Amino acid sequence: MRCKWVTYHIGKAAFLLLFALSQGVSQEAKLTMNREQRADSIEQSTLAAIEQFNNAFNRHNVDELAALLTEDTLFEDTSPAPDGRRIEGKSAVVNFWRQWFVRNSDARFDTEEIIVSGDRGVVRWVYRKMRNGQPWHLRGVDLFKVRDGKVAAKLAYVKG
Repeated sequence: MRCKWVTYHIGKAAFLLLFALSQGVSQEAKLTMNREQRADSIEQSTLAAIEQFNNAFNRHNVDELAALLTEDTLFEDTSPAPDGRRIEGKSAVVNFWRQWFVRNSDARFDTEEIIVSGDRGVVRWVYRKMRNGQPWHLRGVDLFKVRDGKVAAKLAYVKG
């Protein structure tokens, strides 16, 4: 019964480490488990930052977005064609989105998939809004870089 408590309450990685220690596993195996545990922690932090960012974005909450950005954040917009526009620094990025939300008050990004590897994330999305009184959408991808739990870069790409 005690092992079941350990598994549920201190987490899989800690349980495996305790098990390895009790079985006399090599130092190399212990270090591998520590690296895997750190990688899992980084990926969880990356996913959390991206989800918080997307939720704040869909609420059009500029102040919340600002709190989720690094001071040196980078945003690459999808327009103007063909290469988009690069906006650097928290203040400039927040100002861009503040104006963008005014022009796109009904805009929403629906996440189709999030893929995370270390401090990087890829989000496949559908952008939806009304255009000329009709529902309209566009598919795209954002490439995120997260540092210290905040968005350091968001590079946007669209289909078509």
